[in-house]
Amino acid sequence: MSSLQEKKIRRALLSVTDKTGLVAFAQALASLGVELISTGGTAKALREAGLTVKDISELTDFPEMLDGRVKTLHPRVHGGLLYIRGKAEHEAAVAEHGILPIDMVVVNLYAFEKTAAQAGVAFGHLIENIDIGGPSMVRSAAKNFEDVAIVTRVSDYTALAEELQANGGGLTRATRWKLAKQAFATTAAYDTAISNALDQVLEAPEPESPATFDSETLPQTLRINLPQAMSLRYGENPHQRAALYADGSGLGIANASQLQGKELSYNNLVDLDACWALAEEFPETAVAIIKHTNPCGAATGASVLEAYEKALAADPVSAFGGVIGINREVDAEAAIIIAKLFVEAIAAPAFTPEALAIFATKKNLRLVRVNSAPAKPAVKQVSGGLLLQDADTGHITEADLKIVTKRAPSPEEMASLLFSWRICKHVKSNAIVYAKDGQTIGVGAGQMSRVDAARFGAMKAVLPLAGCVAASDAFFPFPDGLETVIEAGATAVIQPGGSVRDAEVIAAADRLGVAMVFTGMRHFRH
Repeated sequence: MSSLQEKKIRRALLSVTDKTGLVAFAQALASLGVELISTGGTAKALREAGLTVKDISELTDFPEMLDGRVKTLHPRVHGGLLYIRGKAEHEAAVAEHGILPIDMVVVNLYAFEKTAAQAGVAFGHLIENIDIGGPSMVRSAAKNFEDVAIVTRVSDYTALAEELQANGGGLTRATRWKLAKQAFATTAAYDTAISNALDQVLEAPEPESPATFDSETLPQTLRINLPQAMSLRYGENPHQRAALYADGSGLGIANASQLQGKELSYNNLVDLDACWALAEEFPETAVAIIKHTNPCGAATGASVLEAYEKALAADPVSAFGGVIGINREVDAEAAIIIAKLFVEAIAAPAFTPEALAIFATKKNLRLVRVNSAPAKPAVKQVSGGLLLQDADTGHITEADLKIVTKRAPSPEEMASLLFSWRICKHVKSNAIVYAKDGQTIGVGAGQMSRVDAARFGAMKAVLPLAGCVAASDAFFPFPDGLETVIEAGATAVIQPGGSVRDAEVIAAADRLGVAMVFTGMRHFRH
């Protein structure tokens, strides 16, 4: 068969939950002489729009029953979808049983995910929102794509209406094949959503009782089903293929709106996710500048401009060609200064019109508008499988800290310690962060030795280290790491504690006159 072979649509079955665009598409079908068959609320909506519609019960000669559970599960529906046109045995069978061909199915499924997300949803209501007839029709129509068109996406209505009009009521084989693949993706995603939700309901309550979802237990089977959102030019390197897959929630970097600039690359997206996550750590205005997923500068401030200038001052050389995450709307005052630096991309929740006009002069600069996303379990691939873990949402307050030295931190040191700890969480291990007054001073990232991380962070510092504080993402196994950060200029240290040599490390801190606090929480980042 030619990929351009058209099949004329003479009879269409429409049964949708989302009725967006339904009437206009049905009107386009009717104008081409297509007979419309429909069910329940869909048929009502079409009739109210003045369209002639045959009830599904007229086709099947059998009433809808069991509270709507059974309406399209009938041989005259599935036979009309599945029989191969032109095949003698099939033609004889449908003729014998009075089965009419159905050339198009327009279906979208019960909104199960939306129902499952409702607080206190009754278990029986949840179960009733598992669509049976819809997925069955979708699969039947998609399997027989050579003769039947299956439409599952509202966004396809306009293009399909135009193709039907141009082809005298027909759709090409290429279009039917595209629709079939989309249809199987739809049922796969639907079944994944149901299975994932029901996995969290550990015991089936009575139908009228609320469904209780257990979010504390990781799933016994990991099911990931995400549509491709964007094909990327390449991956980390030009010889690697890459694409972005998104959950369609409108939240997070994967669903961010790109406002200007060149297309986002794989590395841009990875770095944007890192800088956005770091900026989101802070309730106050914060700016994070990221290079290769590590912060080269981060700061808080009374305004975006102040936070940016403090973050940039920490390491202006490394900031060149990096990405920036900002947790507040970017205004013109900040945009004027930020635009002076060459950066690959900027992520923020909003940009003022004046800021957008300023950034527009830098055509290649990628701007993305991001909506906050709730933390979800993190997935990492290993050969032969995947690792799944909770997102690192661990936070500490001053009340959580244990002061282990003779000298307690001053209020200024305490504020800087809490700031540095938030930054350290987002630095690759082994990690040491020097900071002061809501500003990073030096970052030692990704070193095999904690002493080297301390030395590297001090070496990277361009601002004075004297009087700063230091954060370590894990405990100091020996006093030498602590001694290194103190030699660099740190007067107070924050670390998890938990080493068998904690007593030696504390004694070294007391000997050198610094304050040290334990968090009881580690922040490895591999």
